[in-house]
Amino acid sequence: MDFHVMTLFPDMIMQGLSDSVIGRAVRKETIGLHAVNIRDYSHDKHKHVDDYPYGGGAGMVMQPEPIFECYQDIVARMDKKPRVIYMTPQGRVFNQEIAEELSKEESLIFLCGHYEGIDERVLDEIVTDHLSIGDYVLTGGELPAMVMIDTIARLVPGVLNNSESAEYDSFQDGLLEYPQYTRPEIWHDKQVPEVLLFGHHGNIEKWRRQQSLKRTFERRPELLEQEEVQANLTKKDREYLDALENPEEE
Repeated sequence: MDFHVMTLFPDMIMQGLSDSVIGRAVRKETIGLHAVNIRDYSHDKHKHVDDYPYGGGAGMVMQPEPIFECYQDIVARMDKKPRVIYMTPQGRVFNQEIAEELSKEESLIFLCGHYEGIDERVLDEIVTDHLSIGDYVLTGGELPAMVMIDTIARLVPGVLNNSESAEYDSFQDGLLEYPQYTRPEIWHDKQVPEVLLFGHHGNIEKWRRQQSLKRTFERRPELLEQEEVQANLTKKDREYLDALENPEEE
């Protein structure tokens, strides 16, 4: 899978994703990561890519032509046009379900805005998806792009060493992940749960499922109302959640 990022700060993208799991996957060529400088497509001798907004207002707006030429140069080397994702607080909020959907694509292009935004005409021309990482405003689209690339890339086969690592992540089944423990067995007078010490896989799986339900109930109860989660709850899951909701009835 190839990730292409149209940005004014290509070093920020490449340095931010050069280490850990994603950096290793790039070096192994399991995924491709390409940051393309929009300024390289400016026809201004000073490499300006922005101008004052029509109608007045504060700040500058990124011009359409450098972005469009940058996009054309990227897609010219592809067999088909990929999805183009524009990072904007006006978009759908990015989540694990969207990440799973995007991880099935051969290539993705991320468009990082800056200043007061991008000329709407080029967005209409090339963008297929408007996505956000939350209801707040950042200086530019580079950080959201890196968040999305990290989330999507780890779902690509071969990126993670352990094939089960992504399977049991939080949100993978709509629930939060169960607590994790490692050595030492006792730390600051806190004991690792006894069930994890004896290697009985059935009991461990039951404990992990209940802990996942409990953590979701306590921290993100709205997730339990989602249709997909409701469909996957067993009778025992529902009984356990009822006991959490009505402890006095036990």
